[in-house]
Amino acid sequence: MASNREDERRPLLSPAAATAFPSAPPPEYNSRPGSSLGPHEVFVNQADADELPPPYSSVAGTDVPAINCRVCQTMINLNGKTSQHVVKCNVCNEATPIKPAPPGKKYVRCKCNCLLICKATSRRVACPRENCKLIMVLESAPGNTQPSFQPGTARVVCAYCTLPFLFNILNKALARCPHCRKISSVGRTFLQSRRVIFLTLSLLFLISGILIVVFTHEYTKSRGGLYALYVIFLLLFIFACARLIYYLTIRVSSIEGPPAA
Repeated sequence: MASNREDERRPLLSPAAATAFPSAPPPEYNSRPGSSLGPHEVFVNQADADELPPPYSSVAGTDVPAINCRVCQTMINLNGKTSQHVVKCNVCNEATPIKPAPPGKKYVRCKCNCLLICKATSRRVACPRENCKLIMVLESAPGNTQPSFQPGTARVVCAYCTLPFLFNILNKALARCPHCRKISSVGRTFLQSRRVIFLTLSLLFLISGILIVVFTHEYTKSRGGLYALYVIFLLLFIFACARLIYYLTIRVSSIEGPPAA
């Protein structure tokens, strides 16, 4: 129990780095009227406190990945940092997550902009900064205890950047990640069926084209339109092979949990 409490109080940046350039003064501690909260406790809407990784972008004119700082919106270059879970902004000195929190954990942003990591089930989170010491009591917004999603919406983990996003698996099977902008297949069923279809079409067009050439090449001098037929089957074969190669090389993104009913 003691280790869990210490874990919830641990900032993602060292205390020295976090207090060297404080990005904001300590917040006003206004508890809800009539509540039993202490002087340094405050109710916080859980949806406002939870911190999710922002979408990736790129440095102008290059393919270097970058994100905007969650506090000051400064562009942060991610070159050589994509293996980290959080990065520090050189302007405001605050942390911004670039990957989802480890399993069973979540990010929480204090009102003083300190980024904390705590258990996913935590409802009371304490800020460790000496000039803050705020204790956030997380609660859901009234009348909106759970977000509503369209039927079939599921949480998908991108096969390329490993970042999660929401996707309706009933409407489409190919998803474009909003973070890295790459297309992947959601689940293997769709991918396997497309591979079988285009492999069958490739063999069908190849065999048909060969048979047509074998049995009609003697009539090409009198019937020049046969060359157009040969070209059509060749193009169909190339198209089927190209789609087959595409579906053989595309990656598969995984689904986390059951889709919304």
